[in-house]
Amino acid sequence: MRITFFATKQYDKETFAKIGKQYPELELEYWETELSPRTASYVTDSEAVCAFVSSDVGEKTLKALKDKGVKLVLMRCSGFNNVDLDAATRYGIRVMRVPGYSPEAVAEYAMGLALAVNRRIHKAYIRVRENNFSLQGLTGVNFYKKTAGIIGTGKIGAAMTRICHGFGMKVIAYDKYPNPELDFVQYVDMDELLASSDLISLHCPLTDSNHHLINLETINKMKDGVILVNTSRGGLIKTDDLITGIREKKFFGVGLDVYEEETNNVFENREDEILMHSTTARLLSFPNVIITSHQGFLTDTALEAISEVTLNNAMAYLRGEKKGTELN
Repeated sequence: MRITFFATKQYDKETFAKIGKQYPELELEYWETELSPRTASYVTDSEAVCAFVSSDVGEKTLKALKDKGVKLVLMRCSGFNNVDLDAATRYGIRVMRVPGYSPEAVAEYAMGLALAVNRRIHKAYIRVRENNFSLQGLTGVNFYKKTAGIIGTGKIGAAMTRICHGFGMKVIAYDKYPNPELDFVQYVDMDELLASSDLISLHCPLTDSNHHLINLETINKMKDGVILVNTSRGGLIKTDDLITGIREKKFFGVGLDVYEEETNNVFENREDEILMHSTTARLLSFPNVIITSHQGFLTDTALEAISEVTLNNAMAYLRGEKKGTELN
């Protein structure tokens, strides 16, 4: 079976090529371009395509893929809010994902962002490179004995709770489905978590019900001087309201590895691109904000796990097997 990979970076190609040697039944084709209705129409002789969280896997794209004979969409990520599952079902296209590849990779990165904004490491790094060793404005806070509020305790959120617990923090969490394995975590309602946490880290999927979970109302319920970290999905935070909160000095620091309208620099029109760059520039103008380019997953362990699960999904499709990674 031939699989066309979209939005392929060099690290994707290297890892999939390495793992792909174990799957002689699969022919892997790598494209740098992002998946969209236009690029989907260029697919030839492929029964499957492999997409990423930034890909457009909406109805128009799926229709174009169906017309090209594609029967399988492999998401090499856990998120699938960018996939129209109803349309995929109507067009007879199976969609499979990688629900858990290395939760520790993302959780460790989330704590890295929290530490960086807390101890102003980004500012210190730039200063020292300019031969400025001043400590002015670099004072942080101890995480030890502070309260960490974790929103979402799936595999990544659970890993984050263990990291925070290891730092000597009190760990509280909000999740509709509490994790019984986390006996050191106190589950509370959302209002209590917002009001009590010194560090809030988001680890939940993006759904219609939690879109803009962090908005002006929820920000106003937070403790003054809170640190907010998001390595999950950009749409969980209403950016304009976050900027208002930063201007009002609600946050000690903000660390974002994801952000609204994140589309791997693919925009429907010039106006959307201008708006995106403007919003990001506004966030970057604040000295207590760190934004990175969605790299929380980017470790060798995670990349190999993603490759293995993705290609195993393809093999399960070939064999007519059902797996827990299916979305429709």
